[in-house]
Amino acid sequence: MQVPLFPLSTVLFPGGPLPLRIFEPRYLDLISSCLRNESSFGVLLIREGGETGSATTYSMGTLARITDWYQGSDGLLGVTAVGERRFRLTSSHQQANGLSIGEVEVLPDEPTMPLPDEYRVMAEILAGVLDDLGRLYESLESHYDDAGWVSARFVEILPIALEKKQQCLEKGDPVERLQIVRDLLNKDM
Repeated sequence: MQVPLFPLSTVLFPGGPLPLRIFEPRYLDLISSCLRNESSFGVLLIREGGETGSATTYSMGTLARITDWYQGSDGLLGVTAVGERRFRLTSSHQQANGLSIGEVEVLPDEPTMPLPDEYRVMAEILAGVLDDLGRLYESLESHYDDAGWVSARFVEILPIALEKKQQCLEKGDPVERLQIVRDLLNKDM
């Protein structure tokens, strides 16, 4: 499967929100094409480089689908996308306009896993935090009883190193991610 790639300094999880402000012509083309074709684009964490110009990325990322867009008062295009499925980048090439196109292997969805009782308090904490974050999370479907959903939302919002977030994305075990989050919360408390 080929998808346009959007290297970013963020890690997107399936089911998570992705607000973007678009100004580079190559990404305006990407957004236009995705809206026209009702298709997804790939989000990859930047390993080296920056969001403008060239960058090297990690090989695992998440497909994103645009759910809303608007023209900002500053003239920039605002886009909200939602993460869909994880993928592994197998190869890529760059188009003349600088946009990278990747050949990706879509990974199987994590199985839905009931939230273990020992992590119920984390779901309660998360519910309060997401309510405080407002608009970005209010339109997302909530699954406070699902271990994968709870662990992914926590990793998205915690102020931890991007490399640690990437490691969590690459883990296929939601309970292992919950343990990482609990350890981080206990360390900071």
